[in-house]
Amino acid sequence: MSKRVRVGLIGAGANTRSRHIPGLQEIEGVEIVSVANRTPESSRAVASEFSIPRTHGTWQELLADPEIDAVVIGTWPNTHCEMTCAALRAGKHVLTEARMARNLAEARGMLAVSKEHPELVARIVPSPFGLTCGPAVHQLIQNHFLGDLREVVVLGASDQFWDYSKPLHWRQDAEISGNNVLTLGILQETLLRWAPQAVQVFALTELFEPTRPIPDESRFGNATVPDSVQIVAELQGGARAIYHFSGVILFGPGTQIHLYGSRGTIKVNFINGEEQVFVGRAEDGELTCLEIPAEEQGKWQVEQDFIAAIRGTKKDKGGLNDFSTAIRYMEFLEAVARSAAENVPIELPLE
Repeated sequence: MSKRVRVGLIGAGANTRSRHIPGLQEIEGVEIVSVANRTPESSRAVASEFSIPRTHGTWQELLADPEIDAVVIGTWPNTHCEMTCAALRAGKHVLTEARMARNLAEARGMLAVSKEHPELVARIVPSPFGLTCGPAVHQLIQNHFLGDLREVVVLGASDQFWDYSKPLHWRQDAEISGNNVLTLGILQETLLRWAPQAVQVFALTELFEPTRPIPDESRFGNATVPDSVQIVAELQGGARAIYHFSGVILFGPGTQIHLYGSRGTIKVNFINGEEQVFVGRAEDGELTCLEIPAEEQGKWQVEQDFIAAIRGTKKDKGGLNDFSTAIRYMEFLEAVARSAAENVPIELPLE
């Protein structure tokens, strides 16, 4: 019989409700026993919707509950460090929503506390980009389809924040998001599954639409996170990378990752939740869409992996989203922020 695991939820936003709760409730022997959302009213609403037996008034009360074995933290990045460290110190296994933290210092603090408690599973929810096509792309790279990697292009440019009449989003507030600009961190995490880390970055950022309405307070507020980012980088091994991220352009290129090698090219397009992989070599004449058989596709199994790691039925307790893995994209985001602020190239790894 599977080891029983009792889970508490701290925060119940969109991803928690659409993925984590259903995913956990499908696993035999797993029970979501309590939730502590932003307000008592919202906690009761979530508990009622998903048949969760109890609520806690605060996240601190939930962590103090001896009947809870593990917690899922589905709050904003500004709370991740404090809550994660407190959960580990309270003896709870932890699954924390991405992005890992606001900045590298917080991420390093989380990693340090996790190392103090090696008996506990500590994970960060991974980037969903590339989970489906990832195994196939990885296999192509392992089989030297690209040859030597020469150039990388990472695109995340859309009109998400183009309309300045829309309310200020929490992702536009640096006090909440920190260095997590647009989808830069989530796509950098995906890229790091297929390409080496950067050794130097130079970044330019701009905030084209700094003022946004705050309807609840009948006033305007200031966005403090850049809405446009351009980066050039050198990767380990000598390849060059170009990044174009924006939330304020019309008919932009959307979300893509391109890998250009000495022998071939791989382009991955992310469109409305679908992943398209285009491949080609000189003898092909043009790129063709790679048909990936269903049995060779990856899938979202974050909740299953988390519980398996707790039960000790999965040898790798980290995978794509352990703290040591997640901190790599946090270091990249830190380097980008420093480069943009100082207008100089920044070398990695950071001290």
